[in-house]
Amino acid sequence: MTNSTTRRQQAFFWLGALVVFFLLLYLLSPILLPFAAGSAIAYFLDPAVRRMERYRVPRTLATVLALLLFVVVLLAVFALLVPLVQLQAAELAGRVPGLVADARTRFEHLMQLAQQHLAPEDVTKLRDALGSAVGSIAGWLARFLQGVLSSGLALANLLSLVFITPVVAFFLLRDWNRIVRRIDGWLPRQHLDTIREQAKIVDATLAGYVHGQLLVCLGVGIYYAAALSVIRLEFGLIIGVLAGILTFIPYVGFATGFVLAMSLALIQFGSFAGLLSVVIVFAIGQVLESNVLAPKLVGERVHLHPVWVIFALLAFGSVFGFLGVLLALPAASVIGVLVRFMLARYLASPLYDPANRQPHE
Repeated sequence: MTNSTTRRQQAFFWLGALVVFFLLLYLLSPILLPFAAGSAIAYFLDPAVRRMERYRVPRTLATVLALLLFVVVLLAVFALLVPLVQLQAAELAGRVPGLVADARTRFEHLMQLAQQHLAPEDVTKLRDALGSAVGSIAGWLARFLQGVLSSGLALANLLSLVFITPVVAFFLLRDWNRIVRRIDGWLPRQHLDTIREQAKIVDATLAGYVHGQLLVCLGVGIYYAAALSVIRLEFGLIIGVLAGILTFIPYVGFATGFVLAMSLALIQFGSFAGLLSVVIVFAIGQVLESNVLAPKLVGERVHLHPVWVIFALLAFGSVFGFLGVLLALPAASVIGVLVRFMLARYLASPLYDPANRQPHE
């Protein structure tokens, strides 16, 4: 059997395996969230477990200690943030009737101004148009909430995320070295060194992405919470914290925080200056995130162009839903490593330049 035949067989085998993998990923995507979350936690905590193993701590005990420490850190963060967020959330809930009444008063004032400057038929059309818009928005929100609350699959995903994720994380973290050795034993021996080298690059890329993105979320959350508090926007702290957490999903944190802040500013300030201050805060925040934090903490480690980031979010979200949005950037980072490797091999091959052909060819 010639080398070309062997390479062709290998290419068809791995292409078929890749197709089957993505097909299963697509079919099973509704139940994969807790497994993806558990795998991410295990991957994130594996360096700490290996460090404890160097001090002769058994792997199982090190896994338990690492997971307990992870839970303690999460609880500590919640213990610090939840009282502040809860206080503002309770205050917001208590002021909702007053805010609604204030919004109604402003609306009636605007309608009075419209009646003074517009013809009666134009005022009627304006009132009908505003009523229709409000009704459409309210109907969409009602349908959205009804779909969320009545979705058994969403409830099952939430319960599985809470109860299954810790179990998955424990077993994966405990058996991580064994799993890696087993996979390494399945790799084709002819390309073993190349695959190991690319796997190290992928590992470094993913680690850089996770660490960098966490720092970006922290920096963005602190900035928005502080800046919105400085301009005296009520409930600015809760909006800043929410925007910082959602920054882990690119552009979602900015969009959510901006819409919430503008809505509250419209009710609280009711002036162009108040709205402009919110716009300036988020404009500075977006520039800070896109041009300082993300490029330094994430971009230099994963080497992803912003256009590729947007495409990855839309593509993975369209195919895999919410899970795809969460996994879009890590998957895009891995694909980027593989594409750069294949491009380097192509540029060094006779397909690109016949002068690259080996003498024996």
